[in-house]
Amino acid sequence: MTKITAAAVKSLRERTGLPMMECKNALQETGGNEDAAVEMLRKQGKKTMETRAGRETAFGRLAIFTDMDQAIGAMVELRCESAPVSTSDDFTAFANDLAKQLALGPGASAPEELLKQPSPSDPSKTLGEVQDELTNRMREVLKLTRMVRIDGRCGGYAHHTGSPSVLIEVEGGTPELAKDVSMHIASQNPEVVRKEDLDAAAIAKEREILSEAARKEGKPEKIIEKMVDGRMRTFYESKVLCEQPFIKDDKLTVGQFAEQGGMKILRFVRWTLDKT
Repeated sequence: MTKITAAAVKSLRERTGLPMMECKNALQETGGNEDAAVEMLRKQGKKTMETRAGRETAFGRLAIFTDMDQAIGAMVELRCESAPVSTSDDFTAFANDLAKQLALGPGASAPEELLKQPSPSDPSKTLGEVQDELTNRMREVLKLTRMVRIDGRCGGYAHHTGSPSVLIEVEGGTPELAKDVSMHIASQNPEVVRKEDLDAAAIAKEREILSEAARKEGKPEKIIEKMVDGRMRTFYESKVLCEQPFIKDDKLTVGQFAEQGGMKILRFVRWTLDKT
């Protein structure tokens, strides 16, 4: 039997992050060949995790990558099984790499397609290979569950906990302005950018409800319409981004803040990491 040194075991452990005994056994099985041992451990880990594929992934994080100069932005949702893994440096770095590759690479229509692409942090490996290594080391199921890419000038904001996160497409402005608006979106959760984006039927229904409420209050018919117009402002503020008081300066609406900075908001995507 090949003699396995402590230095060889240590080297393999540093490379894989796996327990010492597993590393020693793998080296013995492969005659001390470290590369072969790495591959063996990877395959063993993959088989083990295949039996756990149905386990619940209730935790995770959202990650974004934006570059206004290259006019691109992307956001991904990466899930795992436990809170400690979701906050680990390796998991966070992997989520960020997924978002970066989705933005700067050729794009992908499905998670499997993205995972076949090279890792921005280590182009010698695919993102799928990095995921396999993390899965093997962490002993948890990792799943890339959502992803979106916007081909346009984008900014964004990801909360330090990984949720909520926002991707916003704009014309003009700066990354800092776009981030400020994204932070507002993350906090206030608007539904649309402008009034015109609201469903006309929903607006008509709200006006009908407010009109009926005014009649029950005994208000004269001739002033009901003006009253409803005033009360609709609250409705718009609850749903329309550009009508909301800006969280950093409530003397301005978000629309006014953006306009002052020479920025037009085109669209946004806001995600939260909901429990599955």
